[in-house]
Amino acid sequence: MEDTRFKKRKARAKKILSYLKKTYPIPKTELAYKTPFQLVVAVMLSAQCTDKKVNKVTDTLYKKYTTVDNFAEADFDTLCRELSSITYFRNKAKAIIGSALMVRDNFNGVIPNNETELILLPGVAYKTAHVILGELYGIYEGIPTDTHVRRFALRFDISNDGSLTRISKNLEALIPKTDWRYVNNGLVLYGRYVCPARPHECSLHPLTKIWPEANYRWPKTK
Repeated sequence: MEDTRFKKRKARAKKILSYLKKTYPIPKTELAYKTPFQLVVAVMLSAQCTDKKVNKVTDTLYKKYTTVDNFAEADFDTLCRELSSITYFRNKAKAIIGSALMVRDNFNGVIPNNETELILLPGVAYKTAHVILGELYGIYEGIPTDTHVRRFALRFDISNDGSLTRISKNLEALIPKTDWRYVNNGLVLYGRYVCPARPHECSLHPLTKIWPEANYRWPKTK
């Protein structure tokens, strides 16, 4: 029974992937940044916050903070004020400064290019690490799962896990590693511009046509 379910999920994931590869062939974040550590900061800020909101804040922030040293030497209270419109801004400000200090002091100012070292940084976990690796280095050693990826994984029954990291592992088991780069970027853009999170009629949407049952599955957001 479990083997049959896995085969069905794998076949469904293959069809979804085919659409994503064709529609979103070049993985690229919509977060704005000019320096590597600015990307790290933007990805941290984007947790439970929209890219649009993050870009609005960083448009001003990045005129002041450019380098790892700038962030490492930032005053915590000042940075909190500058990030105050972002969700969980105090925790994120603390993580940003802590990560900048670690990159500066432990990694010679260079963002690590592997998951093992990246997740040592405060505020960086599996999802964040693999977004950074893909965007900065073109390294796709994992599939990052954010809110968009989670809801489509659940809606299309290619995972039934609650944990974001476990969903990533489920997807990695279903999809060839050579194609991991297309999953997060594609589902984020599809969710942002084609099929938003609120329940709606989407039977004519491209992915729902692949598996019509998804039109009636609306997992709660987290």
